[in-house]
Amino acid sequence: MVLKLYNTLTRSLENFTPLKANQVTMYSCGPTVYDYAHIGNWRTFIVNDLLWRTLEFNDYRVNHVMNITDVDDKTINGSKSANIPLPEFTKKYERIFLDDLVALNILPPTTLTHATEYIPQMIVLVQKLIDSGHAYKTNDGIYFKVASFSDYGKLSKQPIDDDVERDFALWKFETLKDNGNAWEAPFGKGRPGWHIECSVMAMESLGQTLDIHTGGFDLIFPHHENEIAQSESVTNKTFANYWLHTAFLQVDEHKMSKSLNNFYTLKDLQGHDISPLAFRYWLLPGHYRSPVNFTWEALTAAQTRLARLKNNLALLPNNGKVDQDLREKVLEKINDDLNFPQALALIPNNDKATWLEFDKVLGLGLTEVQFLEIPAEVTALLAAREQARQEKDWPRADQLRQEIETKGFEIEDTDSGPRLKPKNQA
Repeated sequence: MVLKLYNTLTRSLENFTPLKANQVTMYSCGPTVYDYAHIGNWRTFIVNDLLWRTLEFNDYRVNHVMNITDVDDKTINGSKSANIPLPEFTKKYERIFLDDLVALNILPPTTLTHATEYIPQMIVLVQKLIDSGHAYKTNDGIYFKVASFSDYGKLSKQPIDDDVERDFALWKFETLKDNGNAWEAPFGKGRPGWHIECSVMAMESLGQTLDIHTGGFDLIFPHHENEIAQSESVTNKTFANYWLHTAFLQVDEHKMSKSLNNFYTLKDLQGHDISPLAFRYWLLPGHYRSPVNFTWEALTAAQTRLARLKNNLALLPNNGKVDQDLREKVLEKINDDLNFPQALALIPNNDKATWLEFDKVLGLGLTEVQFLEIPAEVTALLAAREQARQEKDWPRADQLRQEIETKGFEIEDTDSGPRLKPKNQA
């Protein structure tokens, strides 16, 4: 079955074809480790994970690289404010990020790269750009000459305007504000710019041309546009064949961001008794290229639905078989540019085998749901209660309900009849 992905580069839905058969190289822009990641960031990381799982479900072997930005203005300023050395400061927030990754059931990247570990390679790339005439020196650093790259703007579709300064820093010469975080280079002591970090880590880890590059909508310009320009100026090869970008998570129709101070972290959700997997589940009915508006009410409702789904599955036996026709229909939706909203609508809540099959992609932890055997004694009590209800013997029916509750079960009366569930669960 063909996997189709929307490519930001071409603004079209394309059949996915990797450079090497059954192998995929994938690079994701990771966190800048100076603070907690907010749930708007986590939406992008969850979409990256869904893409990776979808690729593997389609029998591709994925080499997924994610970077850690551990040196830039934000990390340096943060370490200075905390009066902690930069490596110690960034490691603290990296550990928090990785713990959150686990809580959200996001697969760990094949390789996690750190900007500070690739400084020599960055210096080499900057020197190549200088030597080829694509970069020049100023009083405060080395800059990329945007006008030297004729394809600039091909990702963001923004034309080069001679009246707008588009040149960007490849290398920043050391100042007192850097607090000693600088490296020797032939063109002057300093530190790398943000854009050059990703280009180097991606190409050093995955080669000069990547199959897939991912990130949030906000990275299309200028970050990803600049990555393309500086990379392709040196290699004369396409930097990435497919670009996938995730839309914003909004609050009151505005982008969630730290600059607007309208953000929440995973810790905030847990403070409201919302589980990380409920947040993951809440995101699935919204397509990744469409904005999603955050409300506590919607998130709470999603947590209730997920708990109900897990309870339903727990009460079903494990001996069911996946309906192959249904499997094909669900996979067809997922393979249509990760259309999880339509895919989920196809799976009945009482189809345990299909839910467990596709949880390999969904990552909701449904495979941990165990078959909950209902004792014959409880089943008999339920039957007796139904008999009492039919005879309108309400005191007897209430007494039997209470007996069932002492056995650890509750009764939910539905249109299709009574349903048992574990006590105190939704």
